[in-house]
Formats: sequence, structure tokens, C-alpha cells
Amino acid sequence: MAAKRAVKSTVKKAAKKAVKKTPSKRAKTASKKKPGIEAIWPGLAAGVPKPLMPYSPAIRAGDWVFIAGQIASDFQTGLAPEVLSANSYIGNELSLQTKFVLTNLANTIKASGCDINKNMVRMWQWLVSDDPTEEAFSWGDNWPAISLKPYLNVRDEIVKSPAPPSSYLGVRELLCFGTMLEVDMICLDDGNKPQIIKAPKGVSPAAGGHAAGLRRGDWVFLESVSASDLVEEGGDAMQWHDDPVEQQTEHILDKLEAMAKAAGSSLGKAVKADVYIGHPEDFAAMDRVWKRRFPKNPPARVVTPYMGMGERGSRVEIALTLLTNNAKTKAKAIHTDDAPTPLGHEPQAVKAGDLLFFSTQMAFDSNGNLPDGMVRHPSFPWYGSPGQAQMRYMMKNIGAICEAAGTTVDNICRRVCFHDDFQWFAESIEEWASYFPDDKPASTTIRLGGPFVVPGANTLLDLIAYAPD
Repeated sequence: MAAKRAVKSTVKKAAKKAVKKTPSKRAKTASKKKPGIEAIWPGLAAGVPKPLMPYSPAIRAGDWVFIAGQIASDFQTGLAPEVLSANSYIGNELSLQTKFVLTNLANTIKASGCDINKNMVRMWQWLVSDDPTEEAFSWGDNWPAISLKPYLNVRDEIVKSPAPPSSYLGVRELLCFGTMLEVDMICLDDGNKPQIIKAPKGVSPAAGGHAAGLRRGDWVFLESVSASDLVEEGGDAMQWHDDPVEQQTEHILDKLEAMAKAAGSSLGKAVKADVYIGHPEDFAAMDRVWKRRFPKNPPARVVTPYMGMGERGSRVEIALTLLTNNAKTKAKAIHTDDAPTPLGHEPQAVKAGDLLFFSTQMAFDSNGNLPDGMVRHPSFPWYGSPGQAQMRYMMKNIGAICEAAGTTVDNICRRVCFHDDFQWFAESIEEWASYFPDDKPASTTIRLGGPFVVPGANTLLDLIAYAPD
């Protein structure tokens, strides 16, 4: 109970208000939100099922719209009836689920006042596979044995070609049995026209039929890039003293640097990096390269392990969000002594314009270890709630970072939550929801195939908050 009071006290200080679970306090909390934030609820009239878990289908914050992950469920019976085909030779299961998911996403975007083909700037596609195994990840085989073709055939009917910069990652499980993919998106409604960035000379075009990059106003969004060309052309040339993760990370950043230049930006203008690795042991090698390539002012960075990648031999994928070289929008790193030192070469967060991009949030201390009280004692295996305890610990840190950036916890707009095991989901989401007495952030929840970079951590969060000056 003492730990619970300490966490709530910190969030109260950060938010300049009490976050209680009483109706009288909820109204007060909602009134403190930054102007311009609203939840989007398309409803069944728009064909979008109401989610079971506490999140909003979309959050509009100023010019930004964050779309929660959509799966092929009606949230009543499990898989939606329209994705069930009596004849698998006629109706491909992934195709049917893709149509359901993308149609609902298009309708949700429409309800926000945007258009899926005019305002979407980034897509994430999470596809379920039992491959690779944890053992395969450990020796560098990250291929999930998934064919994207059924998905891409349907996507191209709904999303105008080329699709926005994208990521396609293999994951272990979603929150409804039988669902094969989850898709989430970000839209920008700032009045600027999007400029498609093609792959520059020497960089292979995106295999998924999406744009290599997209520039909109001061912002640049780049696709998730792998070293697949290096693996194909030079994999056999690897020397015994080379580290494949370091080599691939260097090669990927070379490609991203060329793509950023083509968009009128540079690596030094990156504000957020999504880094996907296979095994947690790949983190250190990737981070060594990161220190060389971002010697000063590195971007906020979320590193997610156990990610299936689309080319056998790929060990790393990286996607970047950047500002243009001549952007009026300013960026600054956020630091507070009231939250732990990050795991690697990254700030706690970066504030860019009216958005706050967090680096990896997990239950770790400033030494990169799991704090005391975050797991059950081996002699008392039926005591404690590790999912709740770790979420509570993270929310204390998140509250402190928000305060340092001039915003509050209840202005978080986008949440992607990764669990090592779904046994932690119920207690974790209950604790999370208690900090948002009014509208909950848009959310995506995924189970990965093994433990995280911090042994014993059960939850990893990727967060964006609204933080206008």
C-alpha cells in the first residue's frame, strides 16, 4: 500500500491534480486536459465494434489523430462472423481479416474528420506467427514464415498506392483467439500536402509496396528499414571478427541517412526511433552503433525484441520520425532525476512541437535492473501482482517525465503495450486505466515470444503524449 501511495503521489504532482477512482475527481481530472484532445468513438453505426478493454478507438490531439490497433473481432463472439469462411480455398483467412480491419480503420479515421488516403502518415502491421521459436531467435533466425501477399492484395484496394511508410512485424499472439493481424496508424491533419519520398539511388524500393518516406510540413516519416540487401548480397562475406548486428545496424542507418537527405532532413533531426531486434542479446551491439551514429542528442528510442522480420538473416529493423532541416518546429530532450536513466544511448523522452515521444518504458532502475518488489518471491509464489506492480512503477516514472515536459499523464494519446505473457494483461490494464479516469489513450496490445532486455520485466510500453507549449 505504501508503494501505491507513493506512485499516486508522484503522478498527482506531475499532473497538478489528484487521479482518483471516484466520479467526483474524474470530472476535475478531465477538465485539466490540454485543449484540443478528444476521443473518437465511431460506434456501430459506422460499423466499428466497441472495444472490450479500456481504450479509445482514436484520440485526436490538435492536428494529430492516433488510431488504436484494430483486430478482426466483433468483441462479442470472438472472431467477427464476416471473417469466417466456410471454404478456405475461396476466402483466404488473412484476406478476410484484413478487409474487416482496414475497413474499420478507414471508418474510424473518417469519424475523426480525416481520410485514410489523405491524412495517414504511418502504418504498423503486426502479424501473428508461431515462428521463429525462442531458440531460433537466439541464433539469429528472425523470419516468421509469413506471406504478406494476401494482406497486401486487400490493403491496395483500400489504401491508395503507395501506402504510407510502414512496418510489418511478426508477433506471437493478439488478444482474441484466431486473430491473425492488428493494424494501427497515425494521421496528421495540418493542412499541408503530403510529399511521397522515393527510395534514393542505391537504396532498394520498399518490398511492401509502400512509400519509403513521407514528408508533411515540418515532419518526415520513414519506413521500417532492414539490412535485407546486405544479407542477400554479402552475408557470406562476413568475417569472424564482424558482429552481424553491428554490421546490419550500420548499414540500415546508412540507408536511413540517404532517405532522410532525400526528404530534406538528416539523422541529426530524428526525434523518435522504432528499433526492432530479434533476441534481447542483440541490444548491446545495436547500441554500440547508436552511440557512434548519434553522438549527441539521440532521438527517443523504443527497442522491442522478439520481432519477426521479413527476410531470413535480418537481425535489426529501424524506422525513424524526423523533423526537416528547415523546420520551425523545435525539438528538445527531456530529463528528470525522478525517473531512471534509460537502458542505452537515448534520452528519457523528446519533445518535438506538440508531441512528447517516450523512450522504452519498462520496470527498470538506473542500473538497467528490475527493481525490488516487481516479481513474486520464489518462496511465496501465490502472493503479489507483478503485472500491477510493474505498471504502477512505470506510471510513476511516466508521470515524472510528463511533468518535466510540461504535460500530464492523462494527455498520453498513443500506447503500444507488449507483454512477455498475457497472464499479466488483466492486472496490468486495470492499473493503467486507473490513471485515465476520463478518455483512455488509443491502444494496441501484443504478446511477444520471450523475455525482454530487462530480465523479469513483463511489460514494455511505447508512448506518445500531447504536449503543446
